Amino acid sequence: MSELKIENLTVEVEGKVILRNVNLSVKQGEIHALMGPNGSGKTSLSLAIMGHQKYKIREGRILLDGEDITNLEPNEKVKRGLFLAFQNPVEIDSIKLSTLLVAEYNAFYGERTTPLEVLNYVKSSVKNVGLTESILNRGVFQGFSGGEKKRIEMAQMLLLKPKISILDEPDSGVDVDGLKIIADAINKLKVENNTGYIIITHYRRILDYVNPDLVHVLNKGTVVASGGKELARLIDEKGYEAVIKN
Repeated sequence: MSELKIENLTVEVEGKVILRNVNLSVKQGEIHALMGPNGSGKTSLSLAIMGHQKYKIREGRILLDGEDITNLEPNEKVKRGLFLAFQNPVEIDSIKLSTLLVAEYNAFYGERTTPLEVLNYVKSSVKNVGLTESILNRGVFQGFSGGEKKRIEMAQMLLLKPKISILDEPDSGVDVDGLKIIADAINKLKVENNTGYIIITHYRRILDYVNPDLVHVLNKGTVVASGGKELARLIDEKGYEAVIKN
């Protein structure tokens, strides 16, 4: 069984420490929610894990299946089974969405599948998140609504079938119907592929659909609390201060 382990991770940006001694372990099939106030370091943690060049790891390491992947390039981390859905995906109007998804599939699996089969996989992944094939002809995220962007991120995840998926606020800018579709994609891949998750969120509502195994609270770059779903409920009712003070 695959496992992502974050050990004593301390990260800086432009000389400023933004994460301190973060420890986290996520196995395949587990769902971990990561919550915390704005500016607590949640997105920074996701980008540091994936190897964004802006984030310098001063101490600690990142392990996947026992292999130290701390200093690997992002594309190598993806090939080993990590996936990141961004909070704010970048728009690229000069590339069609279909071209991007086909290229991602081929880069991940190698060009062993016929072009027609790959395109059919791409179309199927888009349909599975409630979108029509016509969206594939548009520029990457060009003119997409917030909900459409989040659904396409889920389509990418369904296409690549990662071991561990990090989802940065998959519920932001999403209506109730969209939230259910995103939760269905998360649960579908958990059942079919035993994918494990780190779900970054501010709100309990998505956790009502995906049933997390653990909830962690990050504050000022440090994990200050961990517990079950009741922790998210406490935050929802009384705010982060109730958790951080205790």
